[in-house]
Amino acid sequence: MKQRKGFVLRTVCGENVIVGEGLETINFGKLISLNESAAYLWKRATDMGDFTAQQLADALQEEYEVSPEQALNDVERIISEWQKVGIVE
Repeated sequence: MKQRKGFVLRTVCGENVIVGEGLETINFGKLISLNESAAYLWKRATDMGDFTAQQLADALQEEYEVSPEQALNDVERIISEWQKVGIVE
């Protein structure tokens, strides 16, 4: 999977948010707020281009003290949310 074109992570008033930029996102009109670990995952996904849940779970384990099972569960949950709002495909 990959991030949809035009969605970027910004810091707004100290909060991590994903916003749409450009013509591809003209009808999006939302800010998606991310906690620290979700913002980390978004950045890693950006660096990877195409990514899998397992790759992001591995990255999460490298950065945070979390079990493999918990990392994969958390990543699958955040990816599901990203898919619901249409920022990954």
